[in-house]
Amino acid sequence: MSAACSHGALAGNRFRVIVCTDIGGSDPDDFQSMVHYLLYADLFDTEALISSPWGDGSIQDLYRVMDAYAEDYPCLLTWSASYPAPDALRAVTFQGARDIAPYKGWSEPTAASERIIACARQPDPRPLYLLMWGLLEDLAQALHDAPDILPRLRVYAIGGPNKKWGQNAYAYIRDQFPDLWMIENNSTYRGWFNGGDMTDPWGNRSFVTTFVSGHGALGSFYAGLRDGEIKMGDTPSVAWLLSGDPEHPEQESWGGSFERVYTMPAQTLSHPVTETTEIEVFSVAEICFSGPVCAASDMPVFFVEIQGQTFSGYAVGDTRYRFRFVPKRPGDFAYRTHSRIPELDGLSGLFHVVPECAQTRRFGNLTHWWSDRLEPELQDGIICGARTVNRWRKEYLRSFASRLERCCTVRPQADTDQA
Repeated sequence: MSAACSHGALAGNRFRVIVCTDIGGSDPDDFQSMVHYLLYADLFDTEALISSPWGDGSIQDLYRVMDAYAEDYPCLLTWSASYPAPDALRAVTFQGARDIAPYKGWSEPTAASERIIACARQPDPRPLYLLMWGLLEDLAQALHDAPDILPRLRVYAIGGPNKKWGQNAYAYIRDQFPDLWMIENNSTYRGWFNGGDMTDPWGNRSFVTTFVSGHGALGSFYAGLRDGEIKMGDTPSVAWLLSGDPEHPEQESWGGSFERVYTMPAQTLSHPVTETTEIEVFSVAEICFSGPVCAASDMPVFFVEIQGQTFSGYAVGDTRYRFRFVPKRPGDFAYRTHSRIPELDGLSGLFHVVPECAQTRRFGNLTHWWSDRLEPELQDGIICGARTVNRWRKEYLRSFASRLERCCTVRPQADTDQA
């Protein structure tokens, strides 16, 4: 057992968990992460599984993984009586927001946001851990509707592209709830599938061939994803609970280690923006335009194209218009607007994105917020913090492999090992 394993679910701690996933939407790696989560589900009190896509995903995609779990359940049950029944998991599965939040950062309650509130208000003295694999829309809605739940929450959010597309909900949470307990993982998660010991059978493809294929319905389901190659980019949030002390994100864990931050970079800029303007990667850049008086409220009235992707812009009062953008890599980014409003159509600009800077995180009003460590020795290439995860690669993959064996092997009656 590693030093990181002295705490966590594998060491006997039991956590209340909600998983919010964009499964079936933007990237099939969420299917992989859900297979992994269900194989460890006997260690957690799963209070909700939430579909929160920013694409075509839905609650039906969660049910697909549960169907495979149901096939393996009789075998899993011989290893641990604490595996939740498939119907019990389906009963706590909820559909979250299907649309990205408007400029104000929140919209209407969903079954998912109401479930978050109900769970947070339970009299259980343990904190409620929210593992955010997709957008933050349902969390933002829950906090808007029930700010009293904030002290009960512990949030581990996989940022990066999720922050890029859910920028309005993110900005709302950061600005309006600075006391939220939050790990914002924008790059560290990539250590799960980048770097570390990649020699066979621990490589992204060789591991699947050796330990996943043919291991029950869950193993077969997993092996058919992503051309039989590991990504599992959201799994570090689960690994953080499995092995490590989640109350101390700065310490070692399978899900990475993080540094305290007191602000996360944000800039408000006036159009036109030129290449002399520097914006930090993963920061929220808000670009302001002027136009005619507009009565529209929280409806997109113009669109901004950046590198072939389109983002919504909003009227925010009088003659003011804004859109938010979160770059996820350094480089030059050109933008161009499209709108039926002539004054907002065809406007262009260019800005330069630079790496993160530790200095810009040191002063602000965030009280319980952590993010990626920026020390060069912890980078893998340009991926900050990745080595705080991939240093444990053989350990967490060995553990995963042993769990996969449970899908196709009935536990010997004399075997008392519950690891």
